[in-house]
Amino acid sequence: MNTKSETELQETFLWERSKFHTEYNQVLAHYKVKSCLENATGDSLLDIACGDGMLTKLFARHFTTIVGVDASAKHLSEARKQVPGATFHQSLIEDFECDQKFGSVVLLDLLEHVVDPVEVLTKAAACLEPGGRLITHVPNCDAVNRKIAVLMGTLSSCDELSPFDLQIAGHRRSYNLESLQQDVERAGLKVIKTGGIFYKMLSTPQIDWFLKNGLWDEGYGWGRTGMEKSKDWKAEFCRACYEFGKEHPEDCNIIYACVTR
Repeated sequence: MNTKSETELQETFLWERSKFHTEYNQVLAHYKVKSCLENATGDSLLDIACGDGMLTKLFARHFTTIVGVDASAKHLSEARKQVPGATFHQSLIEDFECDQKFGSVVLLDLLEHVVDPVEVLTKAAACLEPGGRLITHVPNCDAVNRKIAVLMGTLSSCDELSPFDLQIAGHRRSYNLESLQQDVERAGLKVIKTGGIFYKMLSTPQIDWFLKNGLWDEGYGWGRTGMEKSKDWKAEFCRACYEFGKEHPEDCNIIYACVTR
């Protein structure tokens, strides 16, 4: 691998979790962290790649030790502002060296970006302490909104990469539950659990608009009238999408694998 050219390439991608589709990404960040905490172990966490620190900040409330790694100096500058108590390293995961071991290592939305996902999984798992867990999240190409898009004709296939995927987010591949588990197993790791996070029936820009502009206060269109006025129906909708997604991981926006060495 030409490390310099790969690092420079990563700096060209504009996507940041806290800058694009802000309403939905805040909701998704909450549930991604919630899902990780349901599967994590120990009091130390290694966050690869941490990006602008949006998730790292949420994790910091639950772990004594937080270390973040990212290839982008621009993203790390933001991460250090968000989580001043964490330690951050600028590095490609393929080049990252650390003597410290961690109870939990998270690879959140990373494998779809890297040159060799099996190498990255192997390298990340080497950072686990005995009994530690590696949790990896990837976007699900078989998510229900993508299946609908294929039927509509706006995608030619579920695994098609959009211009946004390629040019803004920097994706190199698509994943579903089967292909994610295959890469984990090729890395010689043991799958403890797989699952899904958030049942998203609309595209990301559409659901972001819906969360910002939906008729959340009127109380109509949710199956009955006369609903409790005191409830936050937007929050209840998001919670329901998370809980329903647990039962239908193959249709979720995000899929995950929790693994050990």
